Amino acid sequence: MAQKGGAGTGKGKGASDVSVIAPVDLREALEERYLRYALSTITGRALPDARDGLKPVHRRILYGMHILRLDPGAPFKKCAKIVGDVMGSFHPHGDQAIYDALVRLAQDFSSRYPLVDGQGNFGNVDGDSAAAYRYTEARMTAVARSLLEGIDEDAIDFIPNYSGEEKEPVVLPSALPNLLANGAQGIAVGMATSIPPHNLAELCDAALYLISHRKATAEQLLTFVQGPDFPTGGIVVDKRDEIIETYRTGRGSFRVRARWMKEELPRGGWVVVVTEIPYGVQKSRLIERLAELISERKLPLVADVRDESAEDVRIVFEPRARTVDPALMLETLFKLSELETRFPMNMNVLVDGVTPRVVSLDEALRQWLDHRRTVLQRRSRHRLAAIVRRIEQLEGMVIVFLNLDEVIRIIREEDDAKGELKKAFKLTDLQVEYILDTRLRALRRLEEMELKKELGELSDERKEIEALLADEDKQWKTIAWQVR
Repeated sequence: MAQKGGAGTGKGKGASDVSVIAPVDLREALEERYLRYALSTITGRALPDARDGLKPVHRRILYGMHILRLDPGAPFKKCAKIVGDVMGSFHPHGDQAIYDALVRLAQDFSSRYPLVDGQGNFGNVDGDSAAAYRYTEARMTAVARSLLEGIDEDAIDFIPNYSGEEKEPVVLPSALPNLLANGAQGIAVGMATSIPPHNLAELCDAALYLISHRKATAEQLLTFVQGPDFPTGGIVVDKRDEIIETYRTGRGSFRVRARWMKEELPRGGWVVVVTEIPYGVQKSRLIERLAELISERKLPLVADVRDESAEDVRIVFEPRARTVDPALMLETLFKLSELETRFPMNMNVLVDGVTPRVVSLDEALRQWLDHRRTVLQRRSRHRLAAIVRRIEQLEGMVIVFLNLDEVIRIIREEDDAKGELKKAFKLTDLQVEYILDTRLRALRRLEEMELKKELGELSDERKEIEALLADEDKQWKTIAWQVR
């Protein structure tokens, strides 16, 4: 039997012994508590949201940077400041875990479209780690800014943070299909996710097709999406029908090979140059492994391997003889080294931020498009409310303009100016408060033409928004325009 709670005794006047120990079945306790932990890991750490493609730590990092006003054109700020603010306000976990997540968002060899613009040492493809956060600096990229577009316009819901003192977003507005653009990887309890990155232009073309063909299948969308598009390059060598099946079911794997070319040398010599390596392969470890294979004589067709990489990858292989077939030499290398790897595909995501489910390519894009429609509706309603409020204020100012001297007299002479204005001109509370908040000097400068011009423009915009909210086809056309 396990014991529930603890026991304590109080000493001194008025103290009493209160036992809070209760026997519970160990199996039941473990099942209940481990289930709670498993659900927390699945929904709060490991799986991305289908709508914005982010895990909570990434979402909190971007929102924390938004609060710090670290837009693409802003000065860089120390990562120590970013990590501290995120940990203190939104993510009550280890600082190193937050920094590791931030670093990965900044690495162009890890993220197809980096969300963080880093300054300093953020690691490299050789596997070298980033500098400590007291040295590095960061700000958001334009891609990250697009994920936050509309966040201050009631586009999404907010919930209390862990302490209840602040609010944090449930999901980001996400103006681009980040789940598929950058992919995601994570291991939860009893489930995992592994989604490769894709080309954003191809995804947008597929999304436009899906808007006009709402029942399109994964196979139809694959006429636009050519497959994974890894930041380190590489070539997917699977057969077309295998790729289609992987995207249709959301499960499978991709065989990724390094990209290579034959480079001619003087006097009839040649070498093979690898310019792209499979995603997730550390170049330094790859070179070490290749050197071991050569020294162990397991690569009889290869005489030497050199790493001539600078900013771009350049791995050079020298053949044993000029008569060696380069394709045959590479086949051996693919078989024995990480010049060929398999990338697992398991599109396990949180649908509506709650339910873990494996989705197909068309389902993933449909989830994002439905989210974009919700964001459009909410932003439109937010703007409409602001317009209605402003129109009411302007209508009050027109009344003021037509009775300017009397309005100024009431403000100056009457004790209850608010009540007198409402009574004399039948104004609303909002109109009176706006008038009283306006300086008398500004009231004297009012021009009827300017007031009526702004009133007319806002009335036209109001009609457009009301028409948009009433017409689903117009909403999808607007989303299509945004995607383009």
